[in-house]
Order: sequence, then structure tokens, then C-alpha cells
Amino acid sequence: MKILCIIGTRPEAIKMAGLIILMKQDKRFECIVCATSQHKELLHDALRFFGITVEYDLSIMQPKQQLFEITVNILKTIEAVILSENPDIILVQGDTTTTFISALAGFYSKIRIGHVEAGLRTFDKNAPYPEEMNRQMISRIADLHFAPTQGAKQNLLQENIPENKIHITGNTVIDSLFLVISKIKSIADPESSGLFPSISSDVWKHLNDNSKKIILVTAHRRENHANNLGIVCQALNELAKRDDVIIIFSVHPNPNVKEYVEIELRNTRNILLLKPLDYMSFVFLMNKSYLIITDSGGIQEEAPSLGKPVLLTRDLTERPESVVAGTVTIVGCNSERIVSKAVSLLENQDEYTKMAQINSLYGDGKSSERILEILANQLS
Repeated sequence: MKILCIIGTRPEAIKMAGLIILMKQDKRFECIVCATSQHKELLHDALRFFGITVEYDLSIMQPKQQLFEITVNILKTIEAVILSENPDIILVQGDTTTTFISALAGFYSKIRIGHVEAGLRTFDKNAPYPEEMNRQMISRIADLHFAPTQGAKQNLLQENIPENKIHITGNTVIDSLFLVISKIKSIADPESSGLFPSISSDVWKHLNDNSKKIILVTAHRRENHANNLGIVCQALNELAKRDDVIIIFSVHPNPNVKEYVEIELRNTRNILLLKPLDYMSFVFLMNKSYLIITDSGGIQEEAPSLGKPVLLTRDLTERPESVVAGTVTIVGCNSERIVSKAVSLLENQDEYTKMAQINSLYGDGKSSERILEILANQLS
């Protein structure tokens, strides 16, 4: 039973890692991994961490690449892989351009498509852009839909996806998160272990200083580039005036983010700008942080399992479960709201405690196992 897994970015690799590892160990499956390398360095860092080798690397990444280039380059290069392998099913994950174009290529080749993390919706085609339309179009193509939550399943049902094609599995990112947390807990002395190479000495100094609370920050969404990113930076500059915080910003390598953030924040006291962190280092910092400011989708899933409050710098989310549970607060790209909510969490222990409850909204760490058994039953 041959399964072709196609991944292009680090989040896809992280969320597919557990599934790929299990498939490669299972004699019922022949697992072929193809990397488009839509994000080359970040993707391959994650693959190395999980010990995953790829059979195909399309290496499509170009400097300052645009959506048109990504789309065309994937579609042109993936055809040969599909024709050569002729898999029983193609597995894709999430909502990237790699995910959508790979599903489209599979459809053109009349190969079944399995969609991991299916059914997420904001119902606004521009938020996030282009991911919302990517996942809606994938749902029209896919044959098997692995929905992380009941809400995601309900979205698919409302779009007339047959119920027998939808399977609630939890989110595979929690599988990877639990694996990494378990590994971190086994390390007696993290600082001297050499296992966190992307955590600088300046960061370690603050991790060992209990007088400051860590605010961890990420930003990468296309719709938040330029003006919106400037508003987030304005809020961070304001928060950095406090003596009780240290802001650690893991800066995405996209020039639209990196160059802007370095201009706005590189000389600000109490702000440390870091190169992109390897996954284990990032999980370590998430677990050490007091709160997280981000526009990431994956962090909205991981943070509830760690009991970390998230301030979401978006106006909409396709992961409403964490908002309803109170772990995530939507603040948008509004400087006043970001600062006000962050200050409230820093100063009001009762409010912080309400947001910092550990819960398993997105899974129990066994999502990959469920998907594997569903595939075995569906394809037998």
C-alpha cells in the first residue's frame, strides 16, 4: 500500500512527522516522502530533527518568491514524482500552497487524496491569505478528510462533504509536541546539553532570571506584513518599557518580516531578536514563556496543551475552540488592545490563571495512530 506524503514548509513537517515515522515502521505501508522545499531551510531543519529522510526534494524555493512562482514551480515538478511512484493515495497536510497544489496534481492524476487537518475555516477568503481558500479548495478535491475537532467536521458537513469521508482524529501537531516535551523533560541540564543550538547565551541569561516574565513573539502571515507588522512592533516597543518583561521574538526569514522587524526593534531594550528556532528550542521557549503573542495557527493548538495564554494578532481564527476555552484572546493588529491585554495578564493573577489552564482541545498525542488505522481500513 503505497502512500506519497508531500510537504513543503516546517509546520507541515512537524505535523506530518509522527505519521511518517509510524508509516515507515509499519509493514502494511510503503511511505514515500516528497519535499517541495517551499521553505527550504526551516523545512529541512524539522526533517533532520525527526530523523526523516525524503525520497524526493523538488527544491522550488526562490529568493523573494511570490505565490505565482510557488504555484507554477510545484505543479511543474510534482507531476514526474506522481507518475513515477503511482501511489495508492497522496497525503497532504494543512493549507499551504504546497498542500493545495499537491492535492490538485493528485486530482489531475486521478489519485486519491487524504487531507490531514481538514475542515478549518474562517469563511473569509482573505483571512488568512491565501490559506483559507487553499483549504476550502482542498476539501472539494480530497477523498478522506482527517478533521482535528468536532467543529472542523461540522464545517465539512455544512459544505456537503459525505460524513463517511470525514474522520475526527485530533491534531497531529500534539503528537509531535508531546514527543518533544518528553525529550526535554529527560534532559538534566538543558543549557549545557548542546541540544538547543538556536537559543543564544543572552536568552539563557534571561531564562535563569526569575525577575522577568518571558513574552514569546512570532509573526509571519502575509496579511500582517507592512503596516500591520508595524502596529505589532509598536505594541512590543511599548511593552518593552516594563522592567518585569523580556520579549523574545523568533523572527521569520521572509524579508518582508525580517527586514522590517530588525529596523523597528533591533535597538529596543528588553527585546531579543532571534533567528528562526529549531523545533525543540521553540517548544522549550514556549514552555518557559509567560505568554505568547503570535499570528500562528500551530501555536494556537500547542499553547493550550502547555497552559500558555496566547494573544492572537489576527481578526479571525480557524481554530475557535481555543478562543471559546479562553486560552486564546483575539487582539488583532491593534496596538492598544495588544498592550492592554498583555498588561492585564502581567498584573492580574486571576485573569492569567483563567487563561493558563492546560487542556487537550486538539488531541491526546495519538492522532497519527488513528489516521494510520483509518488509512489501512479504507485502502484494504
